[in-house]
Formats: sequence, C-alpha cells, structure tokens
Amino acid sequence: MAMQRVGTVSRTAQNLAIARCEGEEHPDIGREVVDESLSSVGRVVDVFGPVSRPYVAVSTSGRATPASLVGTKLYAR
Repeated sequence: MAMQRVGTVSRTAQNLAIARCEGEEHPDIGREVVDESLSSVGRVVDVFGPVSRPYVAVSTSGRATPASLVGTKLYAR
C-alpha cells in the first residue's frame, strides 16, 4: 500500500494527536501512521470535521506522545 500524507499535527485532545488533512483525502481508521523518518507513531482512530478538510485523530504508541508530535508531518501506510 502506498504512503499517504495525513497532515501536520496541530494540537492534542483527549490524549490523541490531531492532524488536519490538506484536502478531502484522508486515511482509513486503523491505518498505521509514521513520521517523516518512517518511524511508527500510532494508528488512526477517528476522522472528523468538514468533508473538504477533515481532521484525523491518532492514538500514539511507543515513545511518541501526542504533545511530542505537535508540528510533525504525518503519513499513513
């Protein structure tokens, strides 16, 4: 499966990292999320907001914390 840009993490909420998509394209719930160095940071747990530019909620795993991901570009694979 090809890499898909998720967006940049803009904030945290309820212990999740929140990223805004750049367009209508968004990853499916359950997809693995990685950072620019291809390190796994978690999984997509929710997609919400306007259809034209939805938000994606990522549940973090490993060493990644939601706060540590603010400003980070994320990708789904």
